[in-house]
Amino acid sequence: MKIKTLAASALLAISSNSMAGLYCVFDPLGAQGPAFEIAKDFALVAKQWKIPLTLKAYTDERVVTEDFKAGQCDGIAVTTLRGRQFNHFVGSLDSIGAVPTYKHLRIALQAIASPQMTPAMTSGQYEVIGVAPLGGAYIMVRDRNINSIEKAAGKKIAVLDFDKSQAKMAQQMGLQPVASDITSFAPKFNNGQVDIIAAPAIAYKPFELYKGLGTTGAVYRFPLIQMTGMMIIRKDKWPADFGAKARAYSLTQLDRAELIAKQSEDTIPANYWMELSANDKARYVVMMRESRLILTKDGTYDVKMMKLLKKVRCKIDASAAECSDNAE
Repeated sequence: MKIKTLAASALLAISSNSMAGLYCVFDPLGAQGPAFEIAKDFALVAKQWKIPLTLKAYTDERVVTEDFKAGQCDGIAVTTLRGRQFNHFVGSLDSIGAVPTYKHLRIALQAIASPQMTPAMTSGQYEVIGVAPLGGAYIMVRDRNINSIEKAAGKKIAVLDFDKSQAKMAQQMGLQPVASDITSFAPKFNNGQVDIIAAPAIAYKPFELYKGLGTTGAVYRFPLIQMTGMMIIRKDKWPADFGAKARAYSLTQLDRAELIAKQSEDTIPANYWMELSANDKARYVVMMRESRLILTKDGTYDVKMMKLLKKVRCKIDASAAECSDNAE
């Protein structure tokens, strides 16, 4: 009887160590894109853990999340904005104005990847196994004369249709939000259907944003958010320690992500970059904070994440006005 029990335990161990899952990756460029390339590197690492991944590329982010919810994918890689539906805490990382620089983001990612934060990584059947930096999201305008809040009033801006925070922020700034998705925002900008977009530098070449910028456009050197991507799994489809291993691995990739973001920004010609006045920057910071407070109050953003990100900001600049109040 003891021999049978030992044999059964051995078989169970072999089975758990050789678990495989379908990992679905959103990349606008499909299997030839950078996100899928990073997923292939991750698959090689997982193979060393004896966890083979089967990768599948998606060019439509909405479809990949729907397939995930339907059980057709065991894990996904999507933007954090889209991934918020699976984990409200981590999904609130990409909140307006909450992470001013990559330095802030690195500290935040190190914090949420710590073992103490493990419970927050799980929400129901879903577990966040990593967060990948994608670079700052910059305001891009077709006409560089739109160089202040006042001059932007009444202009059309593309906002993601599934992220209500963008539309609310646009309305607060006096802009006209135009519902879009990740595949349609660029054509609308390039064709003149909208005057303004917010996008990371990694989108500049793949989405041909230079067509929208033309000879008169500009890119504000003032990131609204530090964009990230989330890796999420269905817990019951993977070994119990897979999430912890993956989160530790994701921290080793921060230097690589920062380099990719910087190289992407360097591909945008210098003549497109536009510096905002110190006064306008200060006004944007206030407006973004006001929007963030409203969006936290209505449940769009997670309260605990907002407190964490405030601690990060005040760790870097303890003299900031927000550090002396309890609004966040």
